[in-house]
Amino acid sequence: MEILQVNSISKQFGDYKAVDNVSFSVDEGKIFGLLGPNGAGKTTTIRIITNIILPDSGEVYLFGNKMSSVQQDYIGYLPEERGLYKKNKVIEQLEYFGMLKGLSQREANTQAKYWLNRVGAEGWENKKIEELSKGMAQKVQFITTVLHNPKFVILDEPFSGFDPINTDIIKHIIMELKEQGTTFILSTHQMYQVEMICEEILMVNMGKVVLEGTLRDIKKNYGKNHVIIEFSGPGTFVNNIGKDKFIDISENRIEIKIANYDEAQTILREAAMENEITKFEIIEPALNEIFIDVVQKTMEEYETVK
Repeated sequence: MEILQVNSISKQFGDYKAVDNVSFSVDEGKIFGLLGPNGAGKTTTIRIITNIILPDSGEVYLFGNKMSSVQQDYIGYLPEERGLYKKNKVIEQLEYFGMLKGLSQREANTQAKYWLNRVGAEGWENKKIEELSKGMAQKVQFITTVLHNPKFVILDEPFSGFDPINTDIIKHIIMELKEQGTTFILSTHQMYQVEMICEEILMVNMGKVVLEGTLRDIKKNYGKNHVIIEFSGPGTFVNNIGKDKFIDISENRIEIKIANYDEAQTILREAAMENEITKFEIIEPALNEIFIDVVQKTMEEYETVK
């Protein structure tokens, strides 16, 4: 079942077209990645979806109904630009946001204390926002997003400001809510997080859709064009590999791009002449590599047309 339908939306600011005929849909209970470089149109797309701004053309449907102020109450939205009132106490802040979404003060208070406990922030109720570290404030902001139990949640850079431990806490909550049927749009520059939790992705650049599909299909279509070689020995064979092929290099380990299987075998034979090969693996490219490749190609196409 499609929770969200985005149909041919466009938005222009003066001469600048921020979103250009973008369409996609998100199924219930999925975690959908919305990706793109800075200035690609992601934030404008999210603001149109959440009814913060209206598109110049196109339509957005949520739960089968055209997006309106009524539909906004069914959305949990964590914006990249955080918005907490610094002089307020944590519990006051959470009660206020909960009541904005239709909860009574008692319900908001109960939910606030539950979520503070879930994110390891019990005892923070009477702290002022200005007394919190960036990571602590980020936890409070996350709670405001899920406090009213929305069935559709948009997270824009949700892991920003978190250490690995707190990142895992938030990630675990996201996966738990997904299992309960909550649908997510995740927008982030952390490609490894997308690979771990997203099932489908849409990439935009210069306002246009440049890549979309399931993560599995996208990586499969790119083919296995990366090689990892781990070795012990002098490693002089590395000097014969073009610098543009390297993805990662460290002592006794390289990861490179290859054009085909024959090239991989040629490199392996040369490496084995003077080294002990402890690992040789042909793998699919990481999403980060696909992201860079797609963005570069679309920029080159734009420059050619221009």
